[in-house]
Amino acid sequence: MLHYFYRMQKLNLPTYKFNLKNSEKHTLIFDELRKKYIVLTPEEWVRQHFVKFLINEKKYPVSLIAIEKQIKINNLNKRTDILIFSKEGLPNIIVECKAPHIKITQDTFDQIARYNLKLKANYLIVTNGLQHYYCQLNANEQSYIFLKDIPSYNKL
Repeated sequence: MLHYFYRMQKLNLPTYKFNLKNSEKHTLIFDELRKKYIVLTPEEWVRQHFVKFLINEKKYPVSLIAIEKQIKINNLNKRTDILIFSKEGLPNIIVECKAPHIKITQDTFDQIARYNLKLKANYLIVTNGLQHYYCQLNANEQSYIFLKDIPSYNKL
């Protein structure tokens, strides 16, 4: 039997179909980008929905999306939840996903901003599946402008 929470947790995103299966200890979700089953945690539920949202609604090409891309910051290995590259292969959008029960705080923004010191992406997104925050880097002023929505791929 599939774990009730994951099947029933409604997010503030469109509803998508996922391939789920059970292992001895966990419910697993098939990650279409990584081409394998991943343990279904609340954060993974948000990440999988947001990836589908970016592909299906915002029309970002699958080929430009990386999940859990490793980066090195101050000699520490960190991972971005979702990283979207530009057509030129440069980091364009960093997405930080949290579980729905995790409140998005200044610490969350500080985390993604630290990643962006290294990656220099144009956009940052922070989401817990219920609330989504979109920011655009203003390179001249070294600040971020909050947006109502993230641009579709064809509007970048």
